[in-house]
Amino acid sequence: MLTCLCDAFYGNVGIATVKVLEHLGCKVNFNEKQTCCGQPPFNAGDWKQAREVANYAKSILFDNGQTVVTPSASCAAMTREGYHLLFPDQEPPHAFELSEFIVNELGITKWVTTKAYNKKIAFHRACHGRGIGLTNEAENLIASIPGVELVPIRNAEQCCGFGGAFCVVEPHLSGEIGRAKVETLLENQPDEIVSGDMGCLMHLGGMLHKDGNKIPIRHYAEILAETI
Repeated sequence: MLTCLCDAFYGNVGIATVKVLEHLGCKVNFNEKQTCCGQPPFNAGDWKQAREVANYAKSILFDNGQTVVTPSASCAAMTREGYHLLFPDQEPPHAFELSEFIVNELGITKWVTTKAYNKKIAFHRACHGRGIGLTNEAENLIASIPGVELVPIRNAEQCCGFGGAFCVVEPHLSGEIGRAKVETLLENQPDEIVSGDMGCLMHLGGMLHKDGNKIPIRHYAEILAETI
């Protein structure tokens, strides 16, 4: 399940996700007819439109019994929480976030690699991950790579301020939250900022770019794929 932001802006994350899953022995099917999970209209309160989009996503991704994996905690949360609200009389489909699938379903808690990745990394936890029970799955996978140093983050659970439509409806507040998050991520002078959600990457990256800071912003799947 590629996700809209991945399709439009972060194609390398989708490619990396496929490489990671195939490396772990999974057979990956990608349905090119997939579009959105329905989260934007859902968050905006247009549940009628959200149901139309979600019904299409369900027919494309979930009706064939395959395991669905996505490199986005927010889209995984939408299928497990949002669909339950949109279709209360139906059993909601279940998409796994990538690190959740690797660690909790495949039982792989360390990234087996001999390649070093000599970087100091500040890892930002996406808010939607908490909604589906994620803790430190992605961080532990990244930390197990030789050469990686995860720097401590003050207020690690603090939001980046993106919030989907929230950053459009409340741009000033969103920006203030984002600036506070950027400050904590940069405190220990990391080489890269890494996260597991493209919305967070876009928001944080945009703020850093506006400030003239060229620190790389990456999805953890890209690092896993590079060290295969």
